[in-house]
Amino acid sequence: MRHGKKFNHLGRTASHRAALLSNMASSLILHKRIETTVAKAKELRKYVEPLITKSKDDSTNNRRVVFAYLQNKESVKELFGIVSEKVANRPGGYTRIIKLGNRLGDNAEICFIELVDFNETMLAASAEKAGKTRRSRRGGAKKEEGTEAIAAAPVAEAPSAEVVEDAVVVEEVAEEAPVAEVVAETEVAAEEVAVEEVVAEEAPAAEEPTDAPATEEPTEEKGEDA
Repeated sequence: MRHGKKFNHLGRTASHRAALLSNMASSLILHKRIETTVAKAKELRKYVEPLITKSKDDSTNNRRVVFAYLQNKESVKELFGIVSEKVANRPGGYTRIIKLGNRLGDNAEICFIELVDFNETMLAASAEKAGKTRRSRRGGAKKEEGTEAIAAAPVAEAPSAEVVEDAVVVEEVAEEAPVAEVVAETEVAAEEVAVEEVVAEEAPAAEEPTDAPATEEPTEEKGEDA
């Protein structure tokens, strides 16, 4: 009876199923990626990941336990040498299943199952995405845009402030110019008035010598007649 046996038997006996998973686990460790059906890949993941966790502690006992499952010296050497170094900082989830569609013939779902830390292309893509993404609350982007606009506003308004200052200076100069002209005109008028007053004062003194000979002429004529 199969009471409580909820795992997928894969249509095989226990010995056949164990040999299948052992062979597939060794192939995955050596080649880092294999192609199989989705059902087998899901069972293989549950089979191989505990073995990868054991490989993080390189001890004689762990090597013997893993060898009892894999029955392959090369795969055990690869697992405790290269794979364990790659997955040392990963707390789990060492494998990835990538579905490829249905297989021609029996229409079974097929997929790739691979070791996550050995796919350099996806590691580079995830590193670029991690560098670009930023965690923020809702509306954080709008707030950042608003702060950027506020920060950029003084830079944009600086030239206009200079233009306004220049315009004020020009207006002040324009306002001062008529005042200066009025002051100059008043000064010139004052000078002209002063000159006219001086000329008016000097005019009688200049006329006195001209009147004297006119008064003296009759006296001379009287003398001659006498």
